[in-house]
Amino acid sequence: MYRVLLVEDEEIIRKGIRYSVPWEEYGCTVIGEAENGEIGEEKIAELRPDIVITDITMPMKSGLEMIADTHDQYKYIAIILTGYSEFEYAQQAIHNGVAAYVLKPLDMEEMRGVLEKAVQLAKDNQYLQKREDEAEAVRSRTVLDPLSEEGVTDPLVLRMVAYLKENFKTKITLSDLQEKFHYSERYINQKFQKELGTTVIDYLNRFRLQKSLELIRKGEIPVSQIGWECGIGEYKYFNHVFKKYMGCSVREYQNSLK
Repeated sequence: MYRVLLVEDEEIIRKGIRYSVPWEEYGCTVIGEAENGEIGEEKIAELRPDIVITDITMPMKSGLEMIADTHDQYKYIAIILTGYSEFEYAQQAIHNGVAAYVLKPLDMEEMRGVLEKAVQLAKDNQYLQKREDEAEAVRSRTVLDPLSEEGVTDPLVLRMVAYLKENFKTKITLSDLQEKFHYSERYINQKFQKELGTTVIDYLNRFRLQKSLELIRKGEIPVSQIGWECGIGEYKYFNHVFKKYMGCSVREYQNSLK
């Protein structure tokens, strides 16, 4: 159900709207009322309506002032009630984020038509918000812990880290490191674990993935080639490693950046 807030200082008009409009036919429900813009602002923050129907001229705070102070933050669909003497304000309000206006004295058929439009806009709002929430969820779970050698004092580990960073695009195994640095695979991993809190392969994978994230964000080469550019290999395996560390596929992450 789409949640509707009524903001109108004349109670007879406010109640007339509340009890004359068949809200359920439009998938709506009235969740609250306010008699001026200040109370309306409080209700908007408290109730988070999808649609706000408000008068323009009210004591304490006008409807347009209330909309100006709340619309960007709470993203509701605004409908204003206006008399002929305020028609110019109503037209201006359309340029400032108001979805529609209804002239007083109220014509319920006109109100229904405007409400139908507002419901469609609220539906679009919810869809866009859902997409943004999904994208944000991807972004929030796809943050690699930064790699840092701060505090590392072991010369061997520092040499190996420098070697991994310089040669990450090529295939590197523990056997390669054993041959390069003349220490056993077990000893190399133990040194890494002690100094960096992780294994050599895990460190290398994270470094390569950090490079892949940079390339994805730049968008200069196809994602099918990024695995090769980062030393991980063909796309299917790259996607497997990416999902293991990032919690989503390469495509999902790419879409979250759009």
